[in-house]
Amino acid sequence: MEFKIISHGSDEYKEMVTLRSQVLRKPLGLHFDEEYLEKEKSTILIGCFKQDTMIACCLLRTISENVIQLQQMAVQPKLQGKHIGTKLIGFAEEHAKKAGFLKLFLHARKTAVGFYQKLGYEILGDEFEEVSIPHFMMKKEL
Repeated sequence: MEFKIISHGSDEYKEMVTLRSQVLRKPLGLHFDEEYLEKEKSTILIGCFKQDTMIACCLLRTISENVIQLQQMAVQPKLQGKHIGTKLIGFAEEHAKKAGFLKLFLHARKTAVGFYQKLGYEILGDEFEEVSIPHFMMKKEL
């Protein structure tokens, strides 16, 4: 597996959008529009590749000087449960630390809360709805 930062608009980015759409959007009847994707120009785009094929991805969005948000975490369905997501989060956290961020937060789908808790994230506040499903805000000090 290879983890790397990818460029917005590249072929790898298009592969990332396809993976995120397949895993995160289509099951909810949602899709990405150009306006949404345009906003990703200011994010850190992380891809995980196996034999030049993207198998997992996530984004990091700067919130403030010390805070960054993990978004759009996706792993190919047939590869879920094989610790790829754990390694991807580790790469993202290390990248954020090296960039000087002190805290990482995310909006976890209710079904993924246990995954993030095992990695040291804690729930902040009450359950809320986002993209039509229950989520929790979670954070971790880096």
